[in-house]
Amino acid sequence: MSHTSDRSRGDQDWAPEDRNGPSVISDGPAGMDPDGVIESNWNQVVTSFDEMELNQKLLRGIYAYGFEKPSAIQQRAIIPCISGRDVIAQAQSGTGKTATFSIAILQQITPDNRNCQALILAPTRELAQQIQKVVIALGDYMGVSCHACIGGTNVRDDMRKLESGVQIVVGTPGRVYDMISRRSFRTDSIKMFILDEADEMLSRGFKDQIYKVFKTLNNETQVILLSATMPSDVLEVTTKFMREPVKILVKKEELTLEGIKQFYVNVEKEEWKLDTLSDLYDTLSITQAVIFCNTRRKVDWLTNRMREKEHTVSAMHGDMDQKEREVIMKEFRSGSSRVLITTDLLARGIDVQQVSLVINYDLPTNRENYIHRIGRGGRFGRKGVAINFVTDEDQRTLKDIEEFYNTQIVEMPSDVANMF
Repeated sequence: MSHTSDRSRGDQDWAPEDRNGPSVISDGPAGMDPDGVIESNWNQVVTSFDEMELNQKLLRGIYAYGFEKPSAIQQRAIIPCISGRDVIAQAQSGTGKTATFSIAILQQITPDNRNCQALILAPTRELAQQIQKVVIALGDYMGVSCHACIGGTNVRDDMRKLESGVQIVVGTPGRVYDMISRRSFRTDSIKMFILDEADEMLSRGFKDQIYKVFKTLNNETQVILLSATMPSDVLEVTTKFMREPVKILVKKEELTLEGIKQFYVNVEKEEWKLDTLSDLYDTLSITQAVIFCNTRRKVDWLTNRMREKEHTVSAMHGDMDQKEREVIMKEFRSGSSRVLITTDLLARGIDVQQVSLVINYDLPTNRENYIHRIGRGGRFGRKGVAINFVTDEDQRTLKDIEEFYNTQIVEMPSDVANMF
């Protein structure tokens, strides 16, 4: 394992806990604006996968997966990623980021080298597993191996799998660093390091582990960072670890609210939400719906109330163990469960193709999460409906969301069931 403290990407001995004073990035480094939005410095746009000069087996995998035309982020970011440049891409969930870096990894991997050549870190177990599925599907004709290294699974199994050799590892920072510390996961052949949903990882407190993982990589490792927002701690990571990165911004207004009909229901009081949801249940169950609550406790409470009213619903949140979460997601993906109540844990990275209705039982406390939630219902041009329950106290938040996304959320019509 190559522990390099002399990397040329900034001071590697920096300890995150030493930096609890005011952020040094008050005005943002060059190329950033104070609102935490990066400025693009890469203008090339490639509008078809055929023009990207990809490996033929990879191209077959891309078309077999159902992609026809690259999304906005894919048109801009795949080429610099493939060329080995460090890349910062700012784009929301639902824009095709996972396929962007998956294609870049698969293009650069050496299939007959069994060592790990790419490491992807993600903030949640579900997102890590979703990324693993995409990598395996796109690399279907290439015979590459990809392992999800996540908490909540058997440590011995993880160690065995990693020691036997896998070419791509995707995982959550805690478990990945644990495997490196145990010397089961060797990082000296890694050519690409991808940080997905960097803002979410840092806000979940994974900063120390990310830095520790990074310090085990060799000097030449390419770094690709993807983030929906660019708060100062994400920018700090980019200035520490990246060399003259290509910066790509896919603006909010170019994004996925298009094709999603957004409504609100004025419920006035919190306690009237339950009856409103119950009245809507028949509409929900003709399609597949995700209902978002802001807390795990609320998810449990709402699930119990709905079941008392004899409505069939399933529920998922972070207090459940991994096996249980996997079973629930499997049932929901297969369509045997039709209404899923969850927290923001699910809002990033889970692509459930059939979801055409999202209900915000609670409006998100963080406006960035609005697009992650309702993006479930309209990915890549599929049509969707989002219904927001709004109490008198929520009016301001709703206005904020409308202004932030430059969108209109209108009162729900009585014939909403006809929209599916």
